[in-house]
Amino acid sequence: MTSAQSESTSVPLVAASSTLALVHYLERQGVLNAPRVEQLTGLAMSELTDPDRRVPADAHYRLWEHAELVTGDPGVGLHAGKVVDPERMGLVGHVFFNCDTLGEAVTQYVRLHRLINESVFLSFEQTADQAILCWQPDRAEHYCRQDMDRTLAAAITRTRHFIHPGIHAEWVEIAHPAPVYADEYEKLLGGPVRFDCGITRLAFSSRHLGHPIPRRNPYVYSAVLKQVNSLLARLQTRRSFGRKIRRLISKQMATERIDADSLARQCHMSRQTLYRKLKKEGLSFHGLVEQVRQDKALRYVAADQYALGEIAFLLGFSELSAFSRAFKRWTGTSPAEYRARHLATPEADNLRPGTGDGDQ
Repeated sequence: MTSAQSESTSVPLVAASSTLALVHYLERQGVLNAPRVEQLTGLAMSELTDPDRRVPADAHYRLWEHAELVTGDPGVGLHAGKVVDPERMGLVGHVFFNCDTLGEAVTQYVRLHRLINESVFLSFEQTADQAILCWQPDRAEHYCRQDMDRTLAAAITRTRHFIHPGIHAEWVEIAHPAPVYADEYEKLLGGPVRFDCGITRLAFSSRHLGHPIPRRNPYVYSAVLKQVNSLLARLQTRRSFGRKIRRLISKQMATERIDADSLARQCHMSRQTLYRKLKKEGLSFHGLVEQVRQDKALRYVAADQYALGEIAFLLGFSELSAFSRAFKRWTGTSPAEYRARHLATPEADNLRPGTGDGDQ
């Protein structure tokens, strides 16, 4: 698939540098099958080295499944994420590790994350004592255990390597169930880990945000930031309609029943035109409603501001039992169990509904 074709289909894309990092890992393991990689990604191997190249998210995730199969290693994501190779980092990585402080780096990481992976939303929350990163896929089929493992391992390993060796997670919540290699997470990340949480979050002490980044190069930072800002502007233009509808859905959900016709009228178009424009961005109206509803549900339930019945009403459910069934489908656990687990963590009192809603 050419770059132009990728742009025209508007499917969620992943930076080719992430795919190339996995290819390099397979090469080091002695199991690289170049023709199979090209078949799965739809790109020639040489095309993956283009800094501006993007890979369809579905193809990237299929490559991770292939990697687990050919290595025979179910923990391939964690193990690949522990590899630190400064010469082969993507553009966002070079921005991150040339910032002044870890706090500035985290801010840039969240801002630029859509350049790394469009199919996953990254948000950042800060309490008095903790900084919390939260990853959530745009839809269930875009959750990839191996890629999430690699993301967590790379985040903590690279931060220790480039910034300070003493940085560790205070706690981690992982969306997927505990795998056979579950004991490896705590050893690597440094803090207690809970699985099957429906959402992935990593917390570290907020005191680390002031850590200066050694060996930063302001000239590299300026040059690379200019390039990634240009890429981000193109991406935001291409995805702007979907973000607008997501915000309108979030606003309407708080006051009335979600209705495609009324939203279309607000945009001065017919419902059919609304559906068609979303489809061009690889989105659907009902999918966006589900995303917004799930995002709000997780935040409302994790906090303790509203009773569960009130949350069901706020999110447009006719009764609590319908909300409970939907919540269990999203997270694998009931709202009451999810709330109890979150209220047991120190940061729970600082979280309030609406924090970090991003472009909703």
